[in-house]
Amino acid sequence: MTDAAQLLSFASDLAREAGVLARRRRVEGVSVAASKSTAVDIVTHADREVEALIRDRLKAERPEDGFFGEESGAEVGSSGLTWVVDPIDGTVNYLYGIPQYAVSIAVVEGEPDPLTWRAVAGVVFNPESGELFAATAGGGATLDGRPIQATTDVPPERALVGTGFGYRPEVRVAQAKALVGLLSQVRDIRRIGAASLDLCAVACGRLDAYFETGLQPWDHAAGALIAREAGARVTGWEGTSPSATFTLAADAPLAEFLERTLLISASDWE
Repeated sequence: MTDAAQLLSFASDLAREAGVLARRRRVEGVSVAASKSTAVDIVTHADREVEALIRDRLKAERPEDGFFGEESGAEVGSSGLTWVVDPIDGTVNYLYGIPQYAVSIAVVEGEPDPLTWRAVAGVVFNPESGELFAATAGGGATLDGRPIQATTDVPPERALVGTGFGYRPEVRVAQAKALVGLLSQVRDIRRIGAASLDLCAVACGRLDAYFETGLQPWDHAAGALIAREAGARVTGWEGTSPSATFTLAADAPLAEFLERTLLISASDWE
């Protein structure tokens, strides 16, 4: 039987250890190792080093589990559990010294596919603030050990909404056009630059809602569980699971409003 509390404890310790390394490398100076989908979609040497640390710890402590990381790909295990890892979510923030980046670690049951997996436990750790967001399936969500709750019953005109943008220029332009129609209907828009922290911001009430397209599984694996366990509705389009196509987190009425509003322009985002 899966012991979610034990998994969460291990994930929390691992995220803190990885976060210490990430922050140390940030202080020492960050260099870009490579670009991925576009010139602005970057990976640093620290991304790779932090992921290697996490992967090595998991191999030593939980060798039968699978692994799915942003920088080193997927490895199937025999236990039915897979660890989904973003070693440094918010790499551009990290590069520029903006203190909004995080180590995101989730453990899921099933294949490493957000459309089919069941998240068991997840943590998101911000090395700069020292904040640790955590959740287990059915066990609620916490910030530094204290229970957190997403906002409810916030009308659109008073809603603070977070979002992000894709890496391809033509997609970014289409996403920006969608915001033009939304801006007049909500309190304001925030673009923080780290999807895991955006989802956790919804979980603790710092944002009333968050949406984005183009997220990878490691971007939202832990944050989606944390937001959901804090009471937010976390979905893709029309009740599907969150995925690269669309991810939305808010309480149900606000989520429905945002989906209706955004669906008009969604076909131009991909």
